[in-house]
Amino acid sequence: MTTVAGLSRRGLLSGAAALGIGTLLSRTAWADPNTGAPLGEGTPFSFDILSEAMKARAQSPDPGPFSPPLLLEGLDYDSYRKIAFRREASRWDTPQDEFRLQAFHRGWLFPDAVAMFDVSSGTAKPFLFTAGDFEYREDLAGRLDPATPIPGVAGWRMLAKLNTADRFDELIAFLGASYFRALGKGSVYGASARGLALDTASPRQEEFPRFSAFYFERPAPGVDTVIVNAALDSRRVTGAYRFVITPGAHTEMDVTARLYFREQVEEMGIAPLTSMFLYDRTTPTRFFDYRPQVHDSNGLGIAMADGRRIWRTLGNPPRLGQSWITATGATSFGLYQRDREFPQYSDAESRYEKRPSIEVRPVGDWGEGFVRLIEIPTDQETADNIVAYWRPKDAVEAGEEREYRYRLLWGDLAGTRDDKLAHVVSTASGHAGIAGAKNGIEDGRKFVIDFTGGRLDGVEDISSVTPRLTTSSGVSDSPTLRKIEGTGLWRLVFDVKPNSAEPLELRAWLEGFDTVLSETWTYQWVPK
Repeated sequence: MTTVAGLSRRGLLSGAAALGIGTLLSRTAWADPNTGAPLGEGTPFSFDILSEAMKARAQSPDPGPFSPPLLLEGLDYDSYRKIAFRREASRWDTPQDEFRLQAFHRGWLFPDAVAMFDVSSGTAKPFLFTAGDFEYREDLAGRLDPATPIPGVAGWRMLAKLNTADRFDELIAFLGASYFRALGKGSVYGASARGLALDTASPRQEEFPRFSAFYFERPAPGVDTVIVNAALDSRRVTGAYRFVITPGAHTEMDVTARLYFREQVEEMGIAPLTSMFLYDRTTPTRFFDYRPQVHDSNGLGIAMADGRRIWRTLGNPPRLGQSWITATGATSFGLYQRDREFPQYSDAESRYEKRPSIEVRPVGDWGEGFVRLIEIPTDQETADNIVAYWRPKDAVEAGEEREYRYRLLWGDLAGTRDDKLAHVVSTASGHAGIAGAKNGIEDGRKFVIDFTGGRLDGVEDISSVTPRLTTSSGVSDSPTLRKIEGTGLWRLVFDVKPNSAEPLELRAWLEGFDTVLSETWTYQWVPK
């Protein structure tokens, strides 16, 4: 640090209503980012020019989102789904282009407009859209003349040859505030990211920065990396963002965020991630559902520079849960979906086993800070109730400028685990006491954690491995460890009983041969 898409009901709801949309375009977005004059053909553009424009914009109050009159009023969820961008109208649609660019129509939960610019040879010109670029189905057909100009779009998506060489599949989508989603090979949309978080789950009302304009640098023929620049606007901060996007098994996004602050910000989230966790084996009786578990992500993972790795099992607590994990010098953090087999979810429609993990890899020195995890109670799988981001230790002062750089990875990231440390395979819990007995201790909890891999592979002598357990409060028994023959699993079991209604922070890991042998498992249990 220096001084949704996939238009399903859940994707739209979580990308808008559940995420507090009400933002999308500065009134100057169609202006030259350097002078503020109307943007014409061949206007010079670079990321540095955009950065200087956003720095200058921070000297004036936020003009707010741009919301010209809607061409189609009164759209609801069902009618909005009847509008689609025509594939044959895709921008960058020549045989030499490695990407296809499409837009989302305004309406329903997306009334505000963003501007889109095509950048070639250092100059920018606006993408212009008409009703003819969109397909209006059923009762919407014929309501707009195809020549009708579209005064701004709600967002955009990009397609690439992600899965096969003969088909363009959706790769990434930006829709709503500063939210975006991307896919790795074989993934389906799940967890999302956003540009910046301000005052999330704080005593102050949350502020939702918005990407108001996008500048797309058209790749040369045969180049499979694309660069997208974005202007970020909000009441207390402006920003210039640069995304260098490379599709693949793990889609990579190299992000540069330059931020300019109008006012002090106490609670700021860098590289914020958002996901959904409804239930798993830690809450086996809370939901009467045929599916064994329902979640887009099941853990927050953090890798430290000294080689330690933390695995924070996610939960859906009875009341708001929050954790602050010291992460100064962290080499990565992210929200992961580790369970990758269909029977683990048994959901033929949602295919939770295909939801991407997202990993953030900081570049450069971000200074002192924490990874903050927020778990919001929910009984609906349409709600994104998990938030994680990196939080600087100190507040940001008015007039400050900061730059953060990081890499985002999207996809099945099982291969990114440390091959020296055993990792957590699953976490389960139930009443304390003897499992299956009627005399279970209802106010206590039994936790069962399975580890596998790393240096534990090949270890035969169980006595050479020592389990460690710490609790922030309450009473726990001695943890027991068992090697389950023929599975590669090492099972750690212990009971905990609370002594108050305050959340308990639990930590467990395995040691042996004078070294740490596993990730550090952590969990926040919120007694009812």
